[in-house]
Amino acid sequence: MSPELKSRIDNLLAQNKIVLFMKGNANFPQCGFSARAVAILKELSAEFETVDVLEDEEIRQGIKEYGNWPTIPQLYVNKELVGGSDIMLEMFQSGELATTIK
Repeated sequence: MSPELKSRIDNLLAQNKIVLFMKGNANFPQCGFSARAVAILKELSAEFETVDVLEDEEIRQGIKEYGNWPTIPQLYVNKELVGGSDIMLEMFQSGELATTIK
């Protein structure tokens, strides 16, 4: 990953407490996993930013390398990778995600 791309991702994470790298955006998710991730965050009344990886191929590939996580969506809270939609769902159901994002 280029230093410029790492810096771009670092800045996105530094500017926002909760960032969801996803296909589409919060108003128009472009895949079921992204839609589920958005629905979970909305259910928790979380304030979050989304980054549409479909609009930026460099970010789409780079975020997989950045967090060493192969799939999209990816949720970051306080600059830390939480995981994808399956992990988000498990954490939501257990109550752990609500604690994590507070």
